[in-house]
Parts: sequence; structure tokens; C-alpha cells
Amino acid sequence: MVYEQFSWVLPSPFVCSWQINETHIDHYHHVNNVEYVKQLEVTAWKHSNALGLTIEQYQSLDRGMAISRHEIDYLASAVEGDNILCATWLVDCDRRLKLARQFQFIRESDGATLLKARTEFVCIALSSGKPKRMPSIFSETYGNAMVTLENN
Repeated sequence: MVYEQFSWVLPSPFVCSWQINETHIDHYHHVNNVEYVKQLEVTAWKHSNALGLTIEQYQSLDRGMAISRHEIDYLASAVEGDNILCATWLVDCDRRLKLARQFQFIRESDGATLLKARTEFVCIALSSGKPKRMPSIFSETYGNAMVTLENN
């Protein structure tokens, strides 16, 4: 599906869709912030999978990309029935230990940006949780998928 009509912060986003239902709603009658954090993870994994990296590969290599930092700007609310377009880009990868993703969530019905976020990751050994150099498949795949931050 083409999403070019939306005002993305960067070109060529990876986009997946998130349909809001009653399980996402909090006592203020909008999407709970914890649900947004969950959707950041879902979106990142879907993108990694689309790039050809799977949890099974992570496990067989004894490596994973663990979150070291989140920055989230909540800009507008979503409610039950909304369809949210969840975009991500790889914006930094040192091809050794660290990478970063940028996210933007847009409500499909009106094009409003609901959330902007940046997540930083560090490569770890799954067996110990300690920082370890990225396997070549990570550095090549993630490094080659990076976009440039020209106007941001």
C-alpha cells in the first residue's frame, strides 16, 4: 500500500497499520501510553522481519538489539476505531554496537501525527545481556537500510 499522501518526517517509511480497539483504551477514553510503547516494538519487529531478520536468527546468533533509550512525543490522542499508520526508519547504525530508529504514528482518517519517537538500541549477547559486537548480518542489514536525516 502506498502512503505518499501523508506528511512523513522522512522519505520511504516502513509502514504497518494498527487498528485501535477497546483493549487499547484507558480510563480517559483514549489510547493508553503503554499501548503506544508496545506498538513501537511491534512496528520495529515487523520492519526487521521485512528486512529478513527474525527472532530465530537473533537466538541462533546469541545476539539481540536491546533498547537503551526511548524519546517519545505524544502529540494527539487516538480513540477506539481509529486506524493508525505506524512508520519507522533506521536513522543511525554504527555497524558495531548501536543503532537507532525513528517513528511516526499518523491517524489515517485525518493525517494527524499522533506520536513521534526515537529509540536507541545496543547489541547484546542474549545469553548474558552484556554488550557485544553486531554480527555481520545485523550490521549489513541494518546499516544498508539506514535513511539520511537531511532536514531534521
